[in-house]
Amino acid sequence: MTVNEIALKETREARTYRLRWWILITIAISVLVVILDATVMNVALPTIQKQLNASSSELLWMVNVYTMILGSVVITFGGLGDRWGRGKLLQSGLLVFGLSSLGAFLSTTPTLLIVSRVFMGAGAAMIMPSTLSILTAVFPENERGQAIGVWAGINAIGIALGPIIGGLLVEHYNWNSIFLINIPVAVVALILGWFLIPDSKDLHPPKLDLIGNLLSLVGLSALIWGLINGSSRGWTDSAVLAALIGAVVVLAVFVFWERKSSHPLINMSLFRNSGFSTGISILVIIGLAMNGIIYVLTYYMQFVQNYDPLGAGVRFVPFAVGMLLGATSSAKLVKLWNSRWIIALSYAGTGIVLGLMSLLKADTSFWTLGTEFVFFGLLMGCAMAPVTNIIMSSLPKANTGLGSAINNSFRQIAGTIGVAISGAILGSLFTSHFLASAAAIQGLPAQIIQKASDSVGMAVGIARSGQLPAAAANSLTQLAHDSFMHGWNAVMLISSGIMICGAILAFILIPGTAGNRGQDK
Repeated sequence: MTVNEIALKETREARTYRLRWWILITIAISVLVVILDATVMNVALPTIQKQLNASSSELLWMVNVYTMILGSVVITFGGLGDRWGRGKLLQSGLLVFGLSSLGAFLSTTPTLLIVSRVFMGAGAAMIMPSTLSILTAVFPENERGQAIGVWAGINAIGIALGPIIGGLLVEHYNWNSIFLINIPVAVVALILGWFLIPDSKDLHPPKLDLIGNLLSLVGLSALIWGLINGSSRGWTDSAVLAALIGAVVVLAVFVFWERKSSHPLINMSLFRNSGFSTGISILVIIGLAMNGIIYVLTYYMQFVQNYDPLGAGVRFVPFAVGMLLGATSSAKLVKLWNSRWIIALSYAGTGIVLGLMSLLKADTSFWTLGTEFVFFGLLMGCAMAPVTNIIMSSLPKANTGLGSAINNSFRQIAGTIGVAISGAILGSLFTSHFLASAAAIQGLPAQIIQKASDSVGMAVGIARSGQLPAAAANSLTQLAHDSFMHGWNAVMLISSGIMICGAILAFILIPGTAGNRGQDK
């Protein structure tokens, strides 16, 4: 490298450091648009079904295909970012996401909307690993925890804002306006990124692992599809079983291939890095618990507390505020103690909060739930940012894109598993409790009992439809609420146990502090 090249490199690095917080703002905007779209669509589904004459299976695909594509191709794109350039991949992802959002806005049939959602998921899979790997490259180690805390906090804001924005737009405009808002946000992020985002890549990338990429894509797609559809189609459904068994086989072949390949997509030696493997293990526990709980809470607020979609979305704000505060303050807490204690105590505290949430009743005041929401979010935020920092700090710079993608993929899969497990437990306990008690209700036909036993949403919908006498409708609603809370109690206690186990695991596996406080080995 010549003297001029060295001077130019130093100038670029100095500029990047000087603009690092502006770069963080650009990344925050990029992350926000992806997280918003993961939650904004749910409140628009009834309107979409009516205006596009969509079937229930088409509605399911509109929601789930985004998650499926995001989770299954993110590893492929993460490796591509290391090879091609993380800044280039981020810009390309924003462009794909913006154009496919325009396609969704203009969709006039369910098929066109589903296709647009496929490309939106691909764009999101390009954006997410790029943002985290760029943060890791831009911020020095002593500031990285704070930057990742902001990144995690933006995730929380997106989770809460999605239903609120979606409800407002659907109520005052049309369903397709939920996609139109993505376009100006993507354009702003593109313009800022053009001037601010530095490009970085592996200077000596291995050969492209085409077979590994294909096996990863097929295996993860089948796994996520099976998990998403298991609770709705039944876990013994032939297509679900075929997808899950096929996923296990393909992913086993993928691991075998990666271990033997001279140029693997995923270098399996990464998992021999204790920081990386420990961080991934702890992160999986967050996904298992948090996504399942939010899924169950959505039903609780809409069908038990009787809030409309917008009202339910607004009531997630305390959770988002708590998570934002926890994520952005976690770096300071780690400096006072260390990651082991912060993560372990956050997990243990979350377990206690979930245990308290298991005591909620159908008519519990939102002041109680909202208070628990704040602490739930605060503790999750305190844990998520340090865990992510452990994962990213354990990686060599050449593999930050791939490591970020693995981080996102495992979190996505864990979240999907969490929703599937919570949904299965809730559904099974609801049905058994409902059927055991429904015979005592006078004037409730057997066919109505069987249909209403499917879910709390179905039961409450029947009660509100006017097809039953008022007394029977009220009794049906009460029974639906009681049966739901029976399942709720079990889900919360199981999730509490998972978090307590996570606290023990974190304390055992995460190394303690040596030397300066807050600097983990």
